[in-house]
Amino acid sequence: MSEAKDRELRALQAALAAEHAAVYGYGVVGGRIGDGKRAEARTAYDAHRARRDALVREVKDLGGRPVAAAAGYALPFAVPDAAAAARLAAELEDRVAGVYSDLVRAAGGERRALAAEALREAAVRAVRWRGESVAFPGLAERAGTVPPSAAPTA
Repeated sequence: MSEAKDRELRALQAALAAEHAAVYGYGVVGGRIGDGKRAEARTAYDAHRARRDALVREVKDLGGRPVAAAAGYALPFAVPDAAAAARLAAELEDRVAGVYSDLVRAAGGERRALAAEALREAAVRAVRWRGESVAFPGLAERAGTVPPSAAPTA
């Protein structure tokens, strides 16, 4: 496999792993979020499941073996209430945006366009959950400068 295809496959696998984690995380969000945001959480959950399933197919198309979901994931902070659930949803979206920014760099053509669309969707959802935006979605966590409202607390 060429270096470029190998890099693309690694980025696809990272995106798939992030989608597995997002699906798990939105299960937690859905259990804690208030009724007013429940439909939004369900829509995000469904979007991440669809992206996950598409990434499984793409990894296979490149000859890879899709990374499996973990049985469970450590949450970045406790989620005892609806406010923490909304913070978790924003954090999940930030993390997903980060891996899609990597995939945009690694991919070309149609795959790059789809990764850019996934990055945009995650950034928009993060803004909705957080109520504010970041200058370059998907890049803040790469630089280690997560906005204060997105920083996990214990």
